[in-house]
Amino acid sequence: MRESTLTTKGQTTLPKDVRKALGLQPGDKLRYILIDGEVRLLRARSVLELEGALKRPGQKIVTLEQMEEAIAAGAVGLTQ
Repeated sequence: MRESTLTTKGQTTLPKDVRKALGLQPGDKLRYILIDGEVRLLRARSVLELEGALKRPGQKIVTLEQMEEAIAAGAVGLTQ
């Protein structure tokens, strides 16, 4: 378990191995997610870094229009 001390200004230093595990660099932004009294710490990512995050080998590329058509077709199927 890693620990750090909270200053009077509410600041702390993340241990080096935690920074390394998260790939943190000076100037990076962090996100704090509160779940049942615990905190999950994440490195915030820009939208540009998310490019290709959902890509899977052999996955067919579709246009926005094709996606909209598929969504509309699915919605029609739900109302019938």
